[in-house]
Amino acid sequence: MNITDLFSVEGRVALVTGATSGIGRHVATGLAAAGAKVYICARTQAKVTEAARQIAQATGGTVIGLQADVSTMAGIEALVASFRAEETALHILVNNAGTLVDAPIDDYSEDGWDSVMDLNLKAPFFVMQKLLPLLRAGATSERPASVINIGSVGALKIGPREVYAYQASKAAIHWLVKSLAKKVGPEHITVNAIAPGFFESEMTVITSDEMREMVISMVPRRRVGLPEDVAAAAIYLASQAGAYVTGSVIPVEGGLAI
Repeated sequence: MNITDLFSVEGRVALVTGATSGIGRHVATGLAAAGAKVYICARTQAKVTEAARQIAQATGGTVIGLQADVSTMAGIEALVASFRAEETALHILVNNAGTLVDAPIDDYSEDGWDSVMDLNLKAPFFVMQKLLPLLRAGATSERPASVINIGSVGALKIGPREVYAYQASKAAIHWLVKSLAKKVGPEHITVNAIAPGFFESEMTVITSDEMREMVISMVPRRRVGLPEDVAAAAIYLASQAGAYVTGSVIPVEGGLAI
């Protein structure tokens, strides 16, 4: 057995939602650098086109940007139609697009709650549902297709921010992968979640040295997450090395949830 081949995603076709920044961009960059053909999507055409160009330039890989708003069913169907026009099979689906609303419990709005649930929980289910025919087409018993949903350490440990819908949606994602994995496992499709800890992004901004020290002090590894930390976890799950792992939640959080 060649260990290099075991962790290879060379020639695999991947789709990563919400990949213009943050965790999604880290994962898309890692997959492209490892030899996968990567499609990324985001709501703004100019933004996703530029992100695809930058990732391709940085990795030497093939990266294609698709404009889509996966917070709506119409947007999901448009994404699937765009992807179907280019590919007949999908090997790696990374449901990363997400949002949060931070508001005091007395002021937390229904619109805020619904917007988080629509993007964080509803979208991953229906994106996978609509892409199931292509995932089935890309799956074999030796090389299963891989669905990776991005959860959160916020579903493993309650932090100081009032992000109720976010925490609830990510906890639901952690359980959703189990029911999905049980259903589609016999079809050679694995479904797992990665639960990232503190990675700097548009949603998690470190605004001062004091804040950085406070965050790091809570993490046993004594640092924030690096792009390669989450990219490596995704590559593992998407490669033959992770072919016998399904229905699992992999924390990538430096021990923050301990």
